[in-house]
Amino acid sequence: MIKRYAQADHLLVAVDCIIFGFDKNQLKLLLTKRALEPEKGNWSLIGGFVGKQESLDDATTRILHKLTGLKNIYMEEVKAFSEVKRDPVERTLSVAYYALIKMKPNMKLSAEYGAQWVPIDKIPPLIFDHQQMVEAAKKKLKTMAKHQPIGFELLPKKFTIPQLRSLYEAIYEEELDKRNFSRKILAMNLLEKLDEKDKKSSKKGAFLYQFDKKRYIDLVRNGLSFVI
Repeated sequence: MIKRYAQADHLLVAVDCIIFGFDKNQLKLLLTKRALEPEKGNWSLIGGFVGKQESLDDATTRILHKLTGLKNIYMEEVKAFSEVKRDPVERTLSVAYYALIKMKPNMKLSAEYGAQWVPIDKIPPLIFDHQQMVEAAKKKLKTMAKHQPIGFELLPKKFTIPQLRSLYEAIYEEELDKRNFSRKILAMNLLEKLDEKDKKSSKKGAFLYQFDKKRYIDLVRNGLSFVI
């Protein structure tokens, strides 16, 4: 029988989720108020401990599904946070993940967490090292958005070019040239133009599009580089 690593220290492992959504031209973050001491009642990311029979991905998927009821949520590992005293209760290593969720009017979140969507530019002070996690996630999101079409994970199935541009402006935190953005995104031939218009912003309206994921996969196989 193989003996356990009796001489090694045993640590707690957790995952924390930086959950992004996009609504009304704003990038938002899903936060909760901590239910336990210390820092009870203060703003926190949503997370939990990794079970003995779980991988990091499994634990993150479980937490996201419990919170949203959704499956197949887009998520990416950000990095591990391992400062010795990051959690004052007990030595805990946490791995941060960011997740992208399509915000819908009828979306129901688990009441257990009391989660709230907060605009990314109005985030309140967060517990422990959670602000560092958010900054690391934002940085990775910007990098990924330049080279993969992950932005479409935040948009409704049908969207306008101005909505798409607003999303990337929110991710990059800078204004983008309207004509240049439209020219570049349409030149990739990854959007299907629909015979429908969104007339919420003007009487003339703007044509709706949808992302052609199958075409994207085919083009990647042929060496397409997605760059915005």
